[in-house]
Amino acid sequence: MAETANLEVLSTRAGFNSAVRHIKKTLGIVDELGDKANLGDTLYELADEELTGDRIALLLRMLLVDRLGYKTLSVNLASVQEDLSLLSREFAGWNGVDLVVSYRHPDLGLLVANPKSAEELANFGRLRKRELLVIYAGKGSAPAGGDCQKAVELAAVLFQGGTVKVPEALLKGNFTARRSAGAAREPAKPAAKPSAPPKDSPTPRGPASPAVSSGSVKMTPMYSVAVTNELFHNGNVEAWKRIISSYNAKYPDLKVNIYYEGERILDINSLFQWGKVKHGSAIQFAVTGAEIKDVAKLQRYLVQGASNQFEAFLRGPVSGVMKLFG
Repeated sequence: MAETANLEVLSTRAGFNSAVRHIKKTLGIVDELGDKANLGDTLYELADEELTGDRIALLLRMLLVDRLGYKTLSVNLASVQEDLSLLSREFAGWNGVDLVVSYRHPDLGLLVANPKSAEELANFGRLRKRELLVIYAGKGSAPAGGDCQKAVELAAVLFQGGTVKVPEALLKGNFTARRSAGAAREPAKPAAKPSAPPKDSPTPRGPASPAVSSGSVKMTPMYSVAVTNELFHNGNVEAWKRIISSYNAKYPDLKVNIYYEGERILDINSLFQWGKVKHGSAIQFAVTGAEIKDVAKLQRYLVQGASNQFEAFLRGPVSGVMKLFG
């Protein structure tokens, strides 16, 4: 069945041309890779919209594992290191091995980075528990020995917030980081700066994550919205639903993602059902899409919707969509 599906892709001109472009790009990457070229750096510099998802996964497998024999370790993160800059500084000293990491982002799909680059690693945003992380370690065209296996095992511990003792063999070598943060290009900028919460609002909890990009799709930082009502009750929930529906009606290609206590909320109703989102709590949101707009206005409406002024968004027909964004 899988082989038939692959052949069907080649049966159309668009599918055939896409496959040819993919093969050419793959061969170009193969030619570039060497003892001093990191695949994460190469993919980051290409920033190719067609090299995403399953195609990147196949590329990693074909080039790093099958062709170069890199050691690999997959882990569903049991816990996470919050500050990825600490990891990039640590890995930058591992000159004895070449490292590549892929992370299955819950909103943006598969992301790849050279973990020795703070700029690339920051593109992962905030790591999430239970998401898939795959670590590759090797020595370019030279055989990947036991120290490479040790490298993926130690790296997995570090990504999950643990501490390790790094063997001397991982520190000495020629696999140095090619860039430092901001050396090659500016990271993706959010569409708008977070607006200040009302003066009587508590200070929002939790750090904002850096902007994340994957090809043409971007994700803003996570913006905190303080709950200033005595309880985030059913009225607040309905207000948020109508605000987000209005935003989606204006920008159908953009998606609003809601987070609470580090977990993504797929059903906003659950915020009320939990019964623990009370005054002083902070709910976070982020927007994903290609051309992100009106985030500051969205935040202002959500702040009001989380206050005792939520009723302003409950007026009008229940089935209608409010025109809050023009």
